[in-house]
Amino acid sequence: MVDANEDFTHFDEQGRARMVNVGGKDVSERRAVAAGRILVNERTFELIKSGGVKKGDVLTVAQTAGIMAAKRAPDIIPMCHPLLLNGVDLSLTLDKTRLSVEVRAEISCEGRTGVEMEALTAVSVALLTVYDMCKAVQRDMTITDVRLLSKSGGVHGDFTREEGACGE
Repeated sequence: MVDANEDFTHFDEQGRARMVNVGGKDVSERRAVAAGRILVNERTFELIKSGGVKKGDVLTVAQTAGIMAAKRAPDIIPMCHPLLLNGVDLSLTLDKTRLSVEVRAEISCEGRTGVEMEALTAVSVALLTVYDMCKAVQRDMTITDVRLLSKSGGVHGDFTREEGACGE
């Protein structure tokens, strides 16, 4: 059996969950980029593109929801630290070839812990918002490929996802 304390920092000596103390870490510039997509059918794609979804402008509402979610990540992820974000750049684009809405979030801050959870939360909530706004038209949409593309800053160093990783 693997000792959880050696592999996971969110467990104490008794194996109970805890929020990691980052007080001793140096403040550094942190950045994370995440992405994901939602697959839709041709009718839904055209309605999103033309602005014909009855609930409103799907891409603008989803963008706003994703930005709001990045700021609220610690409210829904128990061990996530509250951070003062420097910026949230969230974009949604339509991909006709894949019949998808592609979401990309880039988040930055100066802090003692990274912003990966904020980037992944922003992408996830933006995708869920697209689903919510389009579900009256199509119920079998698929949210897929939510992933961290890169992160920089901190003691664990930089990370960049390799091309072709996890089904890309």
